[in-house]
Amino acid sequence: MNTSQKIIQYVKEHGQATGSELVDYLAITDRAVRKQLKALLDNGVVVKTGKPPKVYYSIRSEANNTEVRKDRLKSIDKAIQIIIKDNFLYITPRGTMLEGLDGFVVWCEERKLDPIKTAATYQKTIAKYQKYKKDGLIDGMYKMKSSYDDVALDKVFYIDFYAVEVFGKTKLGQLLLFAKQSQNKELINELADTIKPSVLKVIRKYGIDGVGFIPPTVKRELQLIRQVQKKLNLDTRTLIINKVKTPVAVPQKTLSKIEDRIINAKETIVVEGNDSYNNILLIDDAVGSGSTLNETAKKIRQRGQCRGKIIGLAITGSFKGFDVISEV
Repeated sequence: MNTSQKIIQYVKEHGQATGSELVDYLAITDRAVRKQLKALLDNGVVVKTGKPPKVYYSIRSEANNTEVRKDRLKSIDKAIQIIIKDNFLYITPRGTMLEGLDGFVVWCEERKLDPIKTAATYQKTIAKYQKYKKDGLIDGMYKMKSSYDDVALDKVFYIDFYAVEVFGKTKLGQLLLFAKQSQNKELINELADTIKPSVLKVIRKYGIDGVGFIPPTVKRELQLIRQVQKKLNLDTRTLIINKVKTPVAVPQKTLSKIEDRIINAKETIVVEGNDSYNNILLIDDAVGSGSTLNETAKKIRQRGQCRGKIIGLAITGSFKGFDVISEV
């Protein structure tokens, strides 16, 4: 029995194991164990849970199908493989982030779906939603105009939809959800790096000289939008936008009626400062009703702070109407 097989046997017998346990059990160097574990991780035999210094290794439930999985990957059309590689992300129930083809096949296996047939469905689904993108952005303005009589925004864009049918949350949708809920700084930074090209594109196209970030309602130790703002490090002036503290914090996502969302945004969003701008960009994490962006734009115009256009940009937006994105 070689070292790799010994590791598999030990982990199977004990359910999970740390690198230190395996060093003691195998009586070899830490470096040698790490090398073996990396190979097993790369081949999908084991998965790791936790962060240093507490990292545990366990057998992937589909480990016996590793070779079958590789064959399935090869069977998927090359063009579809590229689409999956660029767009698919699966964060497993155990908290493992699997991108591209590996994540897609595991996602299919857990749902007892045939990867090849499902890959063809995924290609069609992505193609359907890509039709709504122009120059990498989704125009949400027609929804805004159909929902509100008084629209203070000149343009509203989404970088991506939050979710699509069958496959659920998009890659960006998952990054946003788990970055916000876990307050994981690495995930938030990855999210910021992912959206930065789109943010810069809008700034250049519309001559933006002022950027405002929609503040959160719920207090967290690490605020996603503040960390995104810091990571983006934009070379523009920043508007001062605050959220008023109320006796009971009422997040927009808890309100199902647009009327209630308008009242919430109107009464709790405050724009400060006296600076004047030519064109302003307002950045929000997720657009459901669009009321927060619109009410913020109204306050900016009432204060006479914008001489030109106000553009809204959401990391994600809903596809069907202004569905409530209640998770974020």
